Amino acid sequence: MLEELVRTIADMEEELALQVVREFVSGGGDPQQVLDACREAMDLVGKRFEDGEYFLPELMLAGDLLEQISAIVKPLLVGGPQASANTAGTVLIGTVHGDLHDIGKNIVVFMLEVNGYNVIDLGIDVPVEDFVDKVRELKPPVLALSGFLTLAFDSMKETIDALSDAGLRDSLKIMIGGGQVDEAVRSYTNADAFGLNAMDAVSLCRQWLAA
Repeated sequence: MLEELVRTIADMEEELALQVVREFVSGGGDPQQVLDACREAMDLVGKRFEDGEYFLPELMLAGDLLEQISAIVKPLLVGGPQASANTAGTVLIGTVHGDLHDIGKNIVVFMLEVNGYNVIDLGIDVPVEDFVDKVRELKPPVLALSGFLTLAFDSMKETIDALSDAGLRDSLKIMIGGGQVDEAVRSYTNADAFGLNAMDAVSLCRQWLAA
């Protein structure tokens, strides 16, 4: 059944995927295995996107499907072993001001959560001051800035500069991602790293937050 779930998610068969999830958990299946299957399916989706088989509409559909599956599965994890195991580290994330895109960010949030990270999502069009205030309040080890539009590059730089001015930059690692983000943008914004997809974000967190 889990193999069928991976296939239906990767093939964008929304109704079938949701049916498989409901049948699996109602039959007593481990909800964590559903999240593991989602992670495997998103690896396939990411590869198909990189290979030019999938495009932005497919990523949007995948993001929406993950949200629906999360709504079914996550309540079953509350208070369970997975809830207490979420100690891999905290990641603060948000789409920078001037940008309203959240598809990629939501997929990153999902993938980080299923890998055991405590993710605090500030949403979209987040003002510089909100990032600074939250970093000061929560002192997260990792900050992830998302932006799809090219104007987001300036917003990312403004945010990181403001964190430096506030004396908060040295205490955290910053990753950026979305749209046309590359090494040149990373250098311009003074971020520590950039990611091309959600698994890059997971890999960076593993490097930075390894015990």
